[in-house]
Amino acid sequence: MSSSPAIAPLVAPPPSIQVERPEHARAVETLVDRAFGPGRFAKSSERLREGNHKLDDCSFVALDAGRVVGSVRLWPVTVGGQPAAFLGPLAVDAEQRSHGLGQALVEAACEAAAQAGWRAVLLVGDAPYFGRLGFSVAPATLPGPADPRRVLAKALVAGGDAGLAGPIRIA
Repeated sequence: MSSSPAIAPLVAPPPSIQVERPEHARAVETLVDRAFGPGRFAKSSERLREGNHKLDDCSFVALDAGRVVGSVRLWPVTVGGQPAAFLGPLAVDAEQRSHGLGQALVEAACEAAAQAGWRAVLLVGDAPYFGRLGFSVAPATLPGPADPRRVLAKALVAGGDAGLAGPIRIA
């Protein structure tokens, strides 16, 4: 009697995270449009991206077989006159959610921002989700209506979030 070797199920490798390159831009915009819809352009956080330039070395994509399935971008802003990196949008393809990809993208962006000398990262988002990543409510105000409980900051160096109070503006 001959026995067949057990065949292990094929497991796809996880998406790779890398710095966003110009050739990813169109796919990133498509992903963000799918994730947030046209209403994203009405959000206060969008005012901080319009006319601004993303921090190229701190913006990342997640690639699955060469396809963009996740994205995060950082932007230079000031908060009460203090420089900070503004995170957003964070977008993950619906099929890739709940696997830690969003967290991995945020961690990659924060690590790159720290290496680039940024003292803090600011974002607008869900406090329970981003709180797990070291973010907490910041006394900063967006250029438009926003729930102040969703304006969050993370210090990248000791005391890096000190003085991050007041209006957020494009740097």
